[in-house]
Amino acid sequence: MPARLPSWIWVTGLTVGAVAAVGALTVQAERGPHPTAAAVRPSASASAAPGAKASASPKASASPAATDVPEASGTGRRIVYDLSDHRVWLVDADDTARRTFTVWPGTVAPVPGTYTISVRKDTTTGSDGVEIEHIIYFSVVSGVNIAFSNAVDGASPPPAAAGAKTGGIRMPKADGAALWAFGDLGTKVRVVA
Repeated sequence: MPARLPSWIWVTGLTVGAVAAVGALTVQAERGPHPTAAAVRPSASASAAPGAKASASPKASASPAATDVPEASGTGRRIVYDLSDHRVWLVDADDTARRTFTVWPGTVAPVPGTYTISVRKDTTTGSDGVEIEHIIYFSVVSGVNIAFSNAVDGASPPPAAAGAKTGGIRMPKADGAALWAFGDLGTKVRVVA
């Protein structure tokens, strides 16, 4: 009877194979064509601090040059999310910001760093009971999924219940559609403070 290999050898082999496959697919995806975001003038949308009441009235960004991509956001094709300004940029491979807009953050924020889009979901019901679409997941913080999305009806999110942990980063419907078209699986998401 042939000797049986220990299970850790099988697990190690499968893990190495999976990592190699993901690496190969990433290289292939980077070489392929990528959609570009439509160039539009930035629109001021409502923004709110965690725990603050949501508002449908637009608030202009405090940033003097909201169209300027933050310097510490890396290079290449990416989505940039500025935690302090509640703003997202869709940046093409040539480092040109094609679209920027403000968002309504959830009560749980991602840690600054570089992530990749891991899951895309067409529609679901958010943790706040709102029907949402264009859901793009990129991080998990303390068991809370962090994702971009927009309400199906385009409304701003309702105020979070006291103590609620929500990771949804909501945006107006048109911005959600643009981000959905731009953010393929594996697209980089750079979060800056």
